[in-house]
Amino acid sequence: MIWRMCYALLGALLLPLLFVRLWWRGRKNPGYRKNIGERFGRYTTPPLRDTIWIHAVSVGETRAAAPLIALLEQRYPDAPIVLTHMTATGRATGETLFGKRCKHLTQLWLPYDYRFAVRAFLNHVQPKWALLMETEVWPNVIAECAQRSIPCFLVNARMSEQSAAHYARFASFTQPLFAALTGVAAQTEGDAQRLQVLGASNITVTGNLKFDIDMPENARTLGAILRQRFGQRPVWIAASTRDGEETLLLDALLRQPNALPPGTLTVIVPRHPERFENVAEQLRARGLAFIKRSDERDVPLEISFVLGDSMGEMFAYYTAADLAFVGGSLLPLGGQNLLEPLAAGTPALIGPHTFNFKDISDAACAIGAVKRVSDADALVAHVGTLLQDNEARQTMRNTGLRFLEEHRGAAERLVRWLAGIRG
Repeated sequence: MIWRMCYALLGALLLPLLFVRLWWRGRKNPGYRKNIGERFGRYTTPPLRDTIWIHAVSVGETRAAAPLIALLEQRYPDAPIVLTHMTATGRATGETLFGKRCKHLTQLWLPYDYRFAVRAFLNHVQPKWALLMETEVWPNVIAECAQRSIPCFLVNARMSEQSAAHYARFASFTQPLFAALTGVAAQTEGDAQRLQVLGASNITVTGNLKFDIDMPENARTLGAILRQRFGQRPVWIAASTRDGEETLLLDALLRQPNALPPGTLTVIVPRHPERFENVAEQLRARGLAFIKRSDERDVPLEISFVLGDSMGEMFAYYTAADLAFVGGSLLPLGGQNLLEPLAAGTPALIGPHTFNFKDISDAACAIGAVKRVSDADALVAHVGTLLQDNEARQTMRNTGLRFLEEHRGAAERLVRWLAGIRG
């Protein structure tokens, strides 16, 4: 009880700052300034009834939700689906993936975790069950669902050792939180065990929805266009890079000017759009000529860098590249989704820090579908070697596609499990 009181008090103190935060983030990404009322339980859209509510906080979770949403539409064709997000990039990804395809899908912001906002949200969407993706455990959301007897599931759930240790330090607060969940569909046995220790029950292992990823046909088409613009040369992509990684990468490239084959094009796609200009400034500061994706033009052979300043095109970038590095892994940030390049048939490299995808990355590296590098200098050296070894890249490509195929089916297992509980 004392923890709940402290949580409520902290929330009350932070409430005025949330408006400032939204305004500040909206300077570089206007999406944060749209539909602000939804974040506090205020809606302009008509109320809904008997919805299936899925919460996918950002881009990765939204993409992972795609095969799940497709199967739910098949099984429950008349049920409205509500998809909520916390980040502007997540909502934009949802609009790209589902905007025209899903007639019965509504996108909203998940309200901030205040009781008044959560109650207003639940009154507005009236879910018959709630599916929270991966690690999204919000105290008031779960408590209000329990109070209203709304089944609340944590699906595609993951729990790293680092996160589990953090939750365990506040067990008197977090244990009732996990215990209040109706059930948990975990990605791996390790995730399931850690969640059980934290207090969750009714746990099953359904696998990772990200393995069920399918390459959109429009991404292949756009990828072919990008490749034509890049020209007949070796191309590699540093994808979903995070703050600080571009500095490491660019400095390593300058330290090893002859590491890459002559004419190689380096494509850098930052994870967050608000950082596009920051990366552009880093390129300018080093005297490195570049073209932006948004320039919509061919890349001359004398230009060695492209800044991928677009959203929702990652599959196309992967398709247009001979080799990929998946960011968030050179620094201790946990890594990003390494399965996307494999689905595109693009060999991939990762850094040493992939604790958000530990089991997947360990398994992929063990069979040679993905290669791990120790730092930025090793990354540049490996890129240079692989770009000159077509056979090695083809072997990685084939191994990666087999790895994906062997682990598919999580969405089907999850929907069957939910149907067995809900009927």
